[in-house]
Amino acid sequence: MSAESTTRAGRRFTTLLAVTALGAYLLVILGATNAVTAAATECTTWPVCTDAIGSLGEPAVAIAIGHRIAALAVGIMVLGAAVLARREAPRQRVRYAVFLALGLYPIQVGLGALAATSGGSGQLLGLAHLSIGLTIFGAVLAGLAWTLDANTASAADRKPVEAPEPANADGPAEPRDLPDGGWARWKLVGLAYFRMTKPRLMWLLCLVAVAGMALAAGSALSLGTVGLTMLGGVLAIGASGTFNHVFERDVDRRMNRTADRPLALDLVPVRNAVAFGLFLASASLTAFLAINRLAALLGLIAIAYYSVVYTLVLKPNTVQNTVIGGLAGALPALIGWAAVTNSIGLPALVLAGVIFLWTPAHFYNLALAYKEDYARGGFPMLPVVKGEATARRHVLWYLGATLVATAVLSTVSQLGPLFALTTVVGGAVFLWAAIELHREQTEAAALRSFHASNAFLGLVLVAIVVDAAAI
Repeated sequence: MSAESTTRAGRRFTTLLAVTALGAYLLVILGATNAVTAAATECTTWPVCTDAIGSLGEPAVAIAIGHRIAALAVGIMVLGAAVLARREAPRQRVRYAVFLALGLYPIQVGLGALAATSGGSGQLLGLAHLSIGLTIFGAVLAGLAWTLDANTASAADRKPVEAPEPANADGPAEPRDLPDGGWARWKLVGLAYFRMTKPRLMWLLCLVAVAGMALAAGSALSLGTVGLTMLGGVLAIGASGTFNHVFERDVDRRMNRTADRPLALDLVPVRNAVAFGLFLASASLTAFLAINRLAALLGLIAIAYYSVVYTLVLKPNTVQNTVIGGLAGALPALIGWAAVTNSIGLPALVLAGVIFLWTPAHFYNLALAYKEDYARGGFPMLPVVKGEATARRHVLWYLGATLVATAVLSTVSQLGPLFALTTVVGGAVFLWAAIELHREQTEAAALRSFHASNAFLGLVLVAIVVDAAAI
């Protein structure tokens, strides 16, 4: 077989695995939606819904029938992937993964039939059905990740990144001269303080908190609680970002991406930046205390975790900095729930898990795009230490884990079809961007995958808010 034919066959097998993985995930989400909407009680004959033929316009019946049609289609795809795997899988473990999915599929179908004919009763049956469905999804995704790695990674991709010369190798930057004019000077300094708060992080983290509040309160969410929580969240993010600028000012001078930050250019004195950060932190805690003490405690933990644990301990010292540091982004989910209930509930913990697992899938794209810059700064990011191939593979692993967590969230909450549709469509876009990242291996592809991850989470959080408000 020619090299061109081999490449074409590899792309065909990869595409089939990607579509099959998404199909398997769709089945899991549809199964969870079945449970939420009680669709199983509307269609108790199997395999055809003969008892619901006259009610095809009902949403629950449409979901149940759609679930069964999807199950048939995915079964065909799993069988097709197994056939292709015998001839085109680049590694033995890819075959094992696909054959595992094929072997489990009849069991999954049998459990689905039992759930349908029994009206979906039984928590143990539901848990077994969900677990096997997630295992099938995970097996196909593993086959996809290993196939992409084998077909696209070179020996150079598996080597650590050598650090280039620092952006400012001669030492600290010279203090920047400020304009003499009043308005021009105030504008430049004011923008510097604004940049220290890292405003680009605010919209997504605040949306996480809103999703946590919506899960807790549904349509009974108080605008006053939302306002105070958003105020506290924005101030907490601003404080964390400011302290991050203070602690990393020397490293920022060595990196092209951060060399123009306010403290790296000495636009703001360090003592003023510290005072500004303390003011924001105090104001944040005041806003949270107006809600309840638990929200204030979680807000304080979030500020301290990002500013100290992540910035000073994790980021410069361990390759797992992005993974462990994901807790900082997950805490707003708990803050949002606590603001409504003065407690921490299971849906909030699962939502926090979604954010925690999404963070590496999101940030490893940025680490790939700016790997040389992180090497300049001395940060042990995954592509810098383990090579680009490992980082690309981990984007897929953590994307899969994020999708599993969203499936679990749909089973512990009352989220409906909008959430299901959004996670599948958003997950498909993110997955395809991650596949293209493997194939192109460029900074542009890494940034596209980064933006796809942002869009995925943003849409999922909006869907949570909308679905929860309809409960």
